[in-house]
Amino acid sequence: MDAKQEILARIRRATVDITERDPVKDQPVNWTYGLGIEMDDVVGTFEQKVIDYSATVVRAKPAAVPEAVVTGLRATGAKESVVVPSGLEKSWQDAMTAAGFEVRVDDPQLTHGTLDGTDAVVTAAASGIADTGTIVLDHTADQGRRALSLVPDRHVCVIRASQVVSDVPESVQDLRPSVEAGHPLTFISGGSATSDIELSRVDGVHGPRTLYVVLVEDQG
Repeated sequence: MDAKQEILARIRRATVDITERDPVKDQPVNWTYGLGIEMDDVVGTFEQKVIDYSATVVRAKPAAVPEAVVTGLRATGAKESVVVPSGLEKSWQDAMTAAGFEVRVDDPQLTHGTLDGTDAVVTAAASGIADTGTIVLDHTADQGRRALSLVPDRHVCVIRASQVVSDVPESVQDLRPSVEAGHPLTFISGGSATSDIELSRVDGVHGPRTLYVVLVEDQG
């Protein structure tokens, strides 16, 4: 008996008591995809999980977002230049310019060399996942193409509390229109990092090494 036959034989022996061939009838799953999980404080859990990834999270009222973005840029070490997607909120861009930053709008598209030579990027977001501390970009107008959030070394990301959901399936359900429209998705869990076989950590390999999140509190 070869290995394949042995594996199949073990499966047959392990399933000999199963009389219902339809797996749905045999083991019904009382669960609906995309409804989320119970969580006492979705936004608070998201905030703590993002911080656990060595990222910075600050809360801001809607009117204070422009100032919070500028503070975030300075906190990450950005000094001169910032790239922004063409659809980013104009008041945020004006605040950056007033603070002395050269705001480079990606319209027309900037070269990779220009992106690499830019201190930071500022984007909005499409979704936040509390269970994993993950931010999702769907690269619509206020987030820009993927290169913007992957090449510069610092990322200041603005996300609304109302965009934060409990878990990955709930986020995927919310993002379904973006996927059906052909938009790519980028999942961000802290600054970019990797490690070798000896677990020596290296930051900034696959994207920005520094993540600064402005969490916008809902009105009310």
